[in-house]
Amino acid sequence: MKKPDAFEKEILDAYEKGELKSTSPSKATLAKFKAAATATFRKEKRVNIRLSTPDLMDIQARALEEGMPYQTLIASVLHKFVSGRFVESPSSLSLGASGSRKKRSTS
Repeated sequence: MKKPDAFEKEILDAYEKGELKSTSPSKATLAKFKAAATATFRKEKRVNIRLSTPDLMDIQARALEEGMPYQTLIASVLHKFVSGRFVESPSSLSLGASGSRKKRSTS
């Protein structure tokens, strides 16, 4: 996890001092956010791709680690990539000598 920047530290300090007050958004604001979320996650097109069996197995294992369906993981990775927000996080899987991924030992 990255260290908080100055702005994040300022917010955290204000929270810890009890200076922040919880508010409820208006119904109009909630409707606006709901419409934006719906538009963001609307799936309008279907795409079929061919993957090698080892790659698909690795994707399925990574999705299991993340606690999501593998197709959702693929869609999420593609969305983050095209929007310039893709940041790779290390997996507990490591590339084996055969090219397939194997679980890293914890010792």
